[in-house]
Amino acid sequence: MTERFSFDLQATDGKARTGLIHTPRGAVRTPAFMPVGTAATVKAMMPESVRATGADILLGNTYHLMLRPTAERIDRLGGLHKFMNWDRPILTDSGGFQVMSLAGLRKLTEKGVTFKSHIDGSKHELTPERSMEIQRLLGSDIVMCFDECPALPADRDRIAESMRLSMRWAERSRDAFGDRPGHALFGIMQGGLEQDLREESAAALKAIGFEGYAVGGLAVGEGQAAMFDCLDYAPGFLPEDKPRYLMGVGKPDDIVGAVKRGIDMMDCVLPSRSGRTGQVFTRHGVLNIKNARHMDDPRPLDEECTCPACRGYSRAYLHHVFRSQEIISSMLLTWHNLHYFQEIMAGMRDAIAAGRFVEWEADFHARRAVGDIEPL
Repeated sequence: MTERFSFDLQATDGKARTGLIHTPRGAVRTPAFMPVGTAATVKAMMPESVRATGADILLGNTYHLMLRPTAERIDRLGGLHKFMNWDRPILTDSGGFQVMSLAGLRKLTEKGVTFKSHIDGSKHELTPERSMEIQRLLGSDIVMCFDECPALPADRDRIAESMRLSMRWAERSRDAFGDRPGHALFGIMQGGLEQDLREESAAALKAIGFEGYAVGGLAVGEGQAAMFDCLDYAPGFLPEDKPRYLMGVGKPDDIVGAVKRGIDMMDCVLPSRSGRTGQVFTRHGVLNIKNARHMDDPRPLDEECTCPACRGYSRAYLHHVFRSQEIISSMLLTWHNLHYFQEIMAGMRDAIAAGRFVEWEADFHARRAVGDIEPL
Protein backbone atom coordinates (compact mmCIF):
# COMPACT_ATOMS: atom_id res chain seq x y z
CA MET A 1 0.00 0.00 0.00
CA THR A 2 1.55 3.29 -1.08
CA GLU A 3 1.43 6.22 1.35
CA ARG A 4 1.93 8.84 -1.32
CA PHE A 5 -0.01 10.08 -4.31
CA SER A 6 1.73 9.50 -7.64
CA PHE A 7 1.03 8.90 -11.32
CA ASP A 8 2.75 6.22 -13.36
CA LEU A 9 2.31 6.72 -17.11
CA GLN A 10 2.68 3.23 -18.56
CA ALA A 11 1.99 3.51 -22.30
CA THR A 12 0.93 5.96 -24.98
CA ASP A 13 -0.59 5.41 -28.41
CA GLY A 14 -0.80 8.65 -30.35
CA LYS A 15 -2.03 11.11 -27.70
CA ALA A 16 -3.99 8.39 -25.84
CA ARG A 17 -2.42 7.36 -22.53
CA THR A 18 -2.77 4.56 -20.00
CA GLY A 19 -1.31 4.42 -16.52
CA LEU A 20 -1.91 4.11 -12.80
CA ILE A 21 -2.72 6.75 -10.21
CA HIS A 22 -1.40 5.50 -6.87
CA THR A 23 -3.17 6.57 -3.68
CA PRO A 24 -3.08 5.22 -0.12
CA ARG A 25 -6.57 3.78 -0.72
CA GLY A 26 -5.60 1.87 -3.85
CA ALA A 27 -4.67 2.41 -7.48
CA VAL A 28 -6.83 3.97 -10.17
CA ARG A 29 -6.37 2.56 -13.68
CA THR A 30 -6.39 5.23 -16.37
CA PRO A 31 -8.16 6.13 -18.54
CA ALA A 32 -10.66 6.13 -15.67
CA PHE A 33 -14.37 6.84 -15.57
CA MET A 34 -15.61 8.03 -12.18
CA PRO A 35 -19.27 7.33 -11.35
CA VAL A 36 -20.87 10.29 -9.62
CA GLY A 37 -21.99 9.82 -6.01
CA THR A 38 -23.49 13.28 -5.58
CA ALA A 39 -24.92 12.92 -2.07
CA ALA A 40 -22.56 10.15 -0.86
CA THR A 41 -24.30 7.53 -2.99
CA VAL A 42 -24.36 6.48 -6.61
CA LYS A 43 -28.12 6.50 -6.99
CA ALA A 44 -29.79 3.05 -7.12
CA MET A 45 -26.45 1.27 -6.51
CA MET A 46 -24.77 -0.35 -3.51
CA PRO A 47 -21.08 0.60 -3.19
CA GLU A 48 -20.01 -3.02 -3.74
CA SER A 49 -22.12 -3.09 -6.92
CA VAL A 50 -20.38 0.05 -8.20
CA ARG A 51 -17.04 -1.63 -7.52
CA ALA A 52 -18.24 -4.77 -9.33
CA THR A 53 -18.76 -2.72 -12.51
CA GLY A 54 -15.00 -2.01 -12.51
CA ALA A 55 -14.94 1.46 -10.93
CA ASP A 56 -11.71 2.26 -9.06
CA ILE A 57 -12.77 5.72 -7.85
CA LEU A 58 -15.96 7.70 -7.18
CA LEU A 59 -16.80 11.39 -7.26
CA GLY A 60 -18.47 13.13 -4.31
CA ASN A 61 -20.10 16.54 -4.45
CA THR A 62 -18.89 19.30 -2.15
CA TYR A 63 -21.86 21.61 -2.71
CA HIS A 64 -24.50 18.97 -1.94
CA LEU A 65 -22.64 17.44 1.03
CA MET A 66 -21.87 20.82 2.65
CA LEU A 67 -25.60 21.61 2.63
CA ARG A 68 -26.78 18.16 3.71
CA PRO A 69 -25.74 16.39 5.92
CA THR A 70 -22.83 18.95 6.29
CA ALA A 71 -19.12 18.26 6.08
CA GLU A 72 -18.77 18.69 9.84
CA ARG A 73 -21.28 15.90 10.50
CA ILE A 74 -19.54 13.57 8.01
CA ASP A 75 -16.21 14.32 9.71
CA ARG A 76 -17.66 13.48 13.14
CA LEU A 77 -18.96 10.21 11.73
CA GLY A 78 -15.52 9.18 10.49
CA GLY A 79 -15.21 10.79 7.06
CA LEU A 80 -16.87 10.24 3.70
CA HIS A 81 -15.33 6.82 2.95
CA LYS A 82 -16.65 5.31 6.17
CA PHE A 83 -19.94 7.24 5.96
CA MET A 84 -20.82 5.79 2.53
CA ASN A 85 -19.01 2.46 2.93
CA TRP A 86 -16.59 2.98 0.03
CA ASP A 87 -13.00 2.17 0.98
CA ARG A 88 -11.38 3.09 -2.33
CA PRO A 89 -10.34 6.54 -3.63
CA ILE A 90 -12.83 9.42 -3.76
CA LEU A 91 -12.46 12.67 -5.70
CA THR A 92 -14.52 15.64 -4.54
CA ASP A 93 -15.32 18.60 -6.76
CA SER A 94 -14.94 22.07 -5.31
CA GLY A 95 -18.59 23.16 -5.33
CA GLY A 96 -18.01 25.96 -7.83
CA PHE A 97 -19.92 24.42 -10.73
CA GLN A 98 -23.01 23.61 -8.63
CA VAL A 99 -23.05 27.12 -7.19
CA MET A 100 -23.15 28.38 -10.78
CA SER A 101 -25.86 25.99 -11.93
CA LEU A 102 -28.08 25.30 -8.90
CA ALA A 103 -27.87 27.96 -6.25
CA GLY A 104 -30.32 30.82 -5.99
CA LEU A 105 -29.23 34.47 -5.87
CA ARG A 106 -25.45 34.24 -5.87
CA LYS A 107 -23.00 37.06 -5.41
CA LEU A 108 -19.48 36.75 -6.75
CA THR A 109 -16.56 38.76 -5.33
CA GLU A 110 -12.78 38.41 -5.21
CA LYS A 111 -13.17 36.66 -1.87
CA GLY A 112 -15.60 33.96 -3.08
CA VAL A 113 -19.29 33.32 -3.64
CA THR A 114 -22.25 33.85 -1.34
CA PHE A 115 -25.39 32.00 -2.34
CA LYS A 116 -28.73 30.64 -1.18
CA SER A 117 -29.19 26.90 -0.75
CA HIS A 118 -31.48 25.27 -3.34
CA ILE A 119 -32.81 23.08 -0.49
CA ASP A 120 -34.03 25.60 2.09
CA GLY A 121 -32.88 29.05 0.97
CA SER A 122 -30.30 29.34 3.77
CA LYS A 123 -27.31 31.60 3.04
CA HIS A 124 -23.81 30.21 2.61
CA GLU A 125 -20.38 31.39 1.57
CA LEU A 126 -17.87 29.38 -0.44
CA THR A 127 -14.30 30.63 -0.77
CA PRO A 128 -11.16 28.77 -1.81
CA GLU A 129 -10.30 28.41 1.88
CA ARG A 130 -13.75 27.11 2.86
CA SER A 131 -13.83 24.69 -0.08
CA MET A 132 -10.46 23.25 1.02
CA GLU A 133 -11.75 22.97 4.61
CA ILE A 134 -14.93 21.15 3.53
CA GLN A 135 -12.98 18.72 1.35
CA ARG A 136 -10.53 18.09 4.21
CA LEU A 137 -13.45 17.32 6.55
CA LEU A 138 -14.89 14.93 3.95
CA GLY A 139 -11.48 13.23 3.74
CA SER A 140 -11.43 12.87 -0.05
CA ASP A 141 -8.25 11.56 -1.69
CA ILE A 142 -8.30 13.99 -4.62
CA VAL A 143 -9.37 17.55 -3.87
CA MET A 144 -10.30 20.07 -6.56
CA CYS A 145 -9.37 23.76 -6.47
CA PHE A 146 -12.22 26.21 -6.04
CA ASP A 147 -12.90 27.86 -9.39
CA GLU A 148 -15.50 29.86 -11.25
CA CYS A 149 -16.93 28.40 -14.42
CA PRO A 150 -18.91 30.67 -16.74
CA ALA A 151 -21.55 28.98 -18.89
CA LEU A 152 -20.78 29.06 -22.61
CA PRO A 153 -21.30 30.91 -24.82
CA ALA A 154 -19.81 33.92 -23.06
CA ASP A 155 -17.83 36.81 -24.49
CA ARG A 156 -14.04 36.71 -24.45
CA ASP A 157 -13.65 39.44 -21.81
CA ARG A 158 -15.96 37.60 -19.43
CA ILE A 159 -14.08 34.31 -20.00
CA ALA A 160 -10.68 35.96 -19.48
CA GLU A 161 -11.78 37.75 -16.32
CA SER A 162 -13.31 34.56 -14.93
CA MET A 163 -10.21 32.48 -15.79
CA ARG A 164 -7.85 34.95 -14.06
CA LEU A 165 -10.06 35.01 -10.97
CA SER A 166 -9.95 31.18 -10.96
CA MET A 167 -6.15 31.28 -11.17
CA ARG A 168 -5.97 33.60 -8.14
CA TRP A 169 -8.34 31.23 -6.36
CA ALA A 170 -6.15 28.28 -7.40
CA GLU A 171 -3.20 29.87 -5.59
CA ARG A 172 -5.33 30.45 -2.49
CA SER A 173 -6.59 26.84 -2.72
CA ARG A 174 -3.00 25.58 -2.83
CA ASP A 175 -2.06 27.68 0.22
CA ALA A 176 -5.14 26.56 2.16
CA PHE A 177 -4.70 22.89 1.21
CA GLY A 178 -1.40 22.82 3.05
CA ASP A 179 0.72 19.71 3.48
CA ARG A 180 -1.45 16.58 3.35
CA PRO A 181 0.63 13.47 2.49
CA GLY A 182 -1.37 10.87 0.59
CA HIS A 183 -3.92 13.46 -0.59
CA ALA A 184 -3.74 15.33 -3.89
CA LEU A 185 -4.88 18.76 -5.02
CA PHE A 186 -5.77 19.24 -8.69
CA GLY A 187 -5.70 22.61 -10.42
CA ILE A 188 -8.42 23.43 -12.95
CA MET A 189 -7.60 25.00 -16.33
CA GLN A 190 -10.18 27.47 -17.60
CA GLY A 191 -10.34 29.77 -20.64
CA GLY A 192 -13.42 28.72 -22.58
CA LEU A 193 -12.71 27.96 -26.23
CA GLU A 194 -9.89 30.53 -26.48
CA GLN A 195 -6.55 28.80 -27.12
CA ASP A 196 -4.39 31.63 -25.77
CA LEU A 197 -6.46 31.87 -22.57
CA ARG A 198 -6.18 28.09 -22.07
CA GLU A 199 -2.41 28.39 -22.47
CA GLU A 200 -2.25 31.31 -20.02
CA SER A 201 -4.33 29.34 -17.50
CA ALA A 202 -2.14 26.24 -17.81
CA ALA A 203 1.02 28.32 -17.31
CA ALA A 204 -0.44 29.88 -14.15
CA LEU A 205 -1.36 26.46 -12.75
CA LYS A 206 2.04 24.94 -13.55
CA ALA A 207 3.73 27.87 -11.78
CA ILE A 208 1.70 27.07 -8.63
CA GLY A 209 2.24 23.31 -8.94
CA PHE A 210 -0.38 20.59 -8.46
CA GLU A 211 -0.53 16.79 -8.19
CA GLY A 212 -2.89 16.68 -11.17
CA TYR A 213 -4.65 19.01 -13.58
CA ALA A 214 -8.22 19.28 -14.84
CA VAL A 215 -9.64 20.75 -18.01
CA GLY A 216 -12.67 22.66 -16.74
CA GLY A 217 -15.29 24.76 -18.45
CA LEU A 218 -16.21 22.26 -21.17
CA ALA A 219 -19.40 20.20 -21.60
CA VAL A 220 -21.29 23.36 -20.60
CA GLY A 221 -23.27 23.80 -23.80
CA GLU A 222 -20.59 24.33 -26.45
CA GLY A 223 -21.25 21.08 -28.36
CA GLN A 224 -18.98 18.13 -29.11
CA ALA A 225 -17.16 19.61 -32.12
CA ALA A 226 -16.13 22.72 -30.18
CA MET A 227 -15.13 20.60 -27.17
CA PHE A 228 -12.94 18.34 -29.34
CA ASP A 229 -11.37 21.40 -31.02
CA CYS A 230 -10.37 22.64 -27.56
CA LEU A 231 -9.12 19.19 -26.51
CA ASP A 232 -6.95 19.04 -29.62
CA TYR A 233 -4.60 21.50 -27.87
CA ALA A 234 -5.61 21.99 -24.20
CA PRO A 235 -4.22 18.74 -22.67
CA GLY A 236 -0.88 19.42 -24.36
CA PHE A 237 -0.47 22.58 -22.26
CA LEU A 238 -0.50 20.44 -19.09
CA PRO A 239 2.42 18.42 -17.66
CA GLU A 240 2.84 14.98 -19.23
CA ASP A 241 3.78 13.33 -15.93
CA LYS A 242 0.56 14.28 -14.09
CA PRO A 243 -3.04 13.03 -14.50
CA ARG A 244 -5.36 15.05 -16.74
CA TYR A 245 -9.02 15.15 -15.79
CA LEU A 246 -11.84 16.32 -18.06
CA MET A 247 -14.69 17.39 -15.80
CA GLY A 248 -18.32 16.43 -16.43
CA VAL A 249 -17.91 14.26 -19.57
CA GLY A 250 -19.81 12.48 -20.91
CA LYS A 251 -21.46 10.32 -23.54
CA PRO A 252 -19.54 7.22 -24.72
CA ASP A 253 -18.28 8.90 -27.91
CA ASP A 254 -17.28 12.01 -25.90
CA ILE A 255 -15.23 9.79 -23.60
CA VAL A 256 -13.47 7.96 -26.44
CA GLY A 257 -12.75 11.26 -28.23
CA ALA A 258 -11.34 12.78 -25.03
CA VAL A 259 -9.03 9.82 -24.36
CA LYS A 260 -7.87 9.98 -27.99
CA ARG A 261 -6.81 13.59 -27.26
CA GLY A 262 -4.82 12.84 -24.10
CA ILE A 263 -7.35 12.81 -21.22
CA ASP A 264 -6.89 10.35 -18.32
CA MET A 265 -9.96 10.82 -16.10
CA MET A 266 -13.62 11.71 -16.57
CA ASP A 267 -16.85 11.79 -14.59
CA CYS A 268 -20.50 12.16 -15.53
CA VAL A 269 -23.96 11.57 -14.08
CA LEU A 270 -25.13 10.31 -17.48
CA PRO A 271 -24.96 6.50 -17.01
CA SER A 272 -26.74 6.60 -13.65
CA ARG A 273 -29.25 9.34 -14.50
CA SER A 274 -30.06 7.65 -17.82
CA GLY A 275 -30.58 4.34 -16.06
CA ARG A 276 -33.30 5.92 -13.96
CA THR A 277 -35.05 7.41 -17.01
CA GLY A 278 -34.95 4.22 -19.12
CA GLN A 279 -32.11 5.21 -21.46
CA VAL A 280 -29.74 2.31 -22.01
CA PHE A 281 -26.22 2.46 -23.50
CA THR A 282 -25.02 -0.60 -25.40
CA ARG A 283 -22.21 -1.38 -27.82
CA HIS A 284 -24.85 -0.94 -30.57
CA GLY A 285 -25.86 2.55 -29.50
CA VAL A 286 -28.61 3.85 -27.26
CA LEU A 287 -32.04 2.32 -26.71
CA ASN A 288 -35.06 3.46 -24.75
CA ILE A 289 -36.53 0.66 -22.63
CA LYS A 290 -39.92 2.40 -22.35
CA ASN A 291 -40.59 1.92 -26.07
CA ALA A 292 -43.34 -0.59 -26.84
CA ARG A 293 -41.08 -2.57 -29.19
CA HIS A 294 -39.46 -4.20 -26.12
CA MET A 295 -42.75 -5.35 -24.57
CA ASP A 296 -42.63 -8.94 -25.88
CA ASP A 297 -38.86 -9.22 -26.45
CA PRO A 298 -37.27 -12.15 -24.54
CA ARG A 299 -33.73 -11.12 -25.53
CA PRO A 300 -31.26 -9.29 -23.25
CA LEU A 301 -30.32 -5.62 -23.70
CA ASP A 302 -26.95 -6.70 -25.11
CA GLU A 303 -26.06 -10.31 -25.98
CA GLU A 304 -22.37 -9.78 -25.17
CA CYS A 305 -22.82 -7.95 -21.87
CA THR A 306 -22.10 -9.80 -18.59
CA CYS A 307 -23.87 -7.40 -16.21
CA PRO A 308 -26.75 -8.70 -14.01
CA ALA A 309 -29.39 -6.94 -16.12
CA CYS A 310 -28.23 -8.74 -19.28
CA ARG A 311 -27.45 -12.08 -17.64
CA GLY A 312 -30.73 -12.49 -15.80
CA TYR A 313 -33.45 -10.38 -17.37
CA SER A 314 -35.18 -9.87 -20.70
CA ARG A 315 -36.01 -6.62 -22.44
CA ALA A 316 -39.67 -7.51 -21.84
CA TYR A 317 -39.11 -7.69 -18.07
CA LEU A 318 -37.04 -4.50 -17.97
CA HIS A 319 -39.73 -2.72 -20.00
CA HIS A 320 -42.37 -3.99 -17.56
CA VAL A 321 -40.59 -2.90 -14.36
CA PHE A 322 -39.76 0.48 -15.85
CA ARG A 323 -43.38 1.05 -16.86
CA SER A 324 -44.49 -0.13 -13.40
CA GLN A 325 -42.04 2.29 -11.74
CA GLU A 326 -40.44 -0.55 -9.80
CA ILE A 327 -37.18 0.30 -8.00
CA ILE A 328 -35.43 -2.72 -9.54
CA SER A 329 -35.67 -0.95 -12.91
CA SER A 330 -33.36 1.86 -11.76
CA MET A 331 -31.04 -0.66 -10.10
CA LEU A 332 -30.63 -2.93 -13.12
CA LEU A 333 -30.44 -0.24 -15.81
CA THR A 334 -27.95 1.86 -13.79
CA TRP A 335 -25.79 -1.22 -13.20
CA HIS A 336 -25.88 -2.03 -16.91
CA ASN A 337 -24.94 1.52 -17.96
CA LEU A 338 -22.08 1.78 -15.45
CA HIS A 339 -20.84 -1.68 -16.49
CA TYR A 340 -20.85 -0.62 -20.13
CA PHE A 341 -18.96 2.62 -19.41
CA GLN A 342 -16.32 0.69 -17.43
CA GLU A 343 -16.09 -1.85 -20.28
CA ILE A 344 -15.25 1.03 -22.63
CA MET A 345 -12.49 2.21 -20.26
CA ALA A 346 -11.01 -1.30 -19.95
CA GLY A 347 -11.12 -1.73 -23.71
CA MET A 348 -9.25 1.54 -24.24
CA ARG A 349 -6.63 0.71 -21.58
CA ASP A 350 -5.90 -2.65 -23.22
CA ALA A 351 -5.85 -1.13 -26.71
CA ILE A 352 -3.46 1.69 -25.74
CA ALA A 353 -1.13 -0.76 -23.98
CA ALA A 354 -1.11 -2.96 -27.11
CA GLY A 355 -0.63 -0.01 -29.50
CA ARG A 356 -4.01 -0.76 -31.12
CA PHE A 357 -6.08 2.27 -30.12
CA VAL A 358 -6.85 3.32 -33.71
CA GLU A 359 -8.28 -0.10 -34.54
CA TRP A 360 -10.20 -0.27 -31.26
CA GLU A 361 -11.73 3.17 -31.88
CA ALA A 362 -12.77 2.26 -35.45
CA ASP A 363 -14.48 -0.91 -34.19
CA PHE A 364 -16.20 1.05 -31.37
CA HIS A 365 -17.71 3.56 -33.84
CA ALA A 366 -18.59 0.91 -36.45
CA ARG A 367 -20.55 -1.20 -33.96
CA ARG A 368 -22.45 1.79 -32.58
CA ALA A 369 -23.31 2.91 -36.12
CA VAL A 370 -25.11 -0.39 -36.79
CA GLY A 371 -27.76 0.52 -34.21
CA ASP A 372 -29.90 -1.67 -32.00
CA ILE A 373 -30.97 -5.18 -33.00
CA GLU A 374 -34.05 -5.49 -35.21
CA PRO A 375 -37.37 -5.75 -33.35
CA LEU A 376 -38.96 -9.19 -33.24
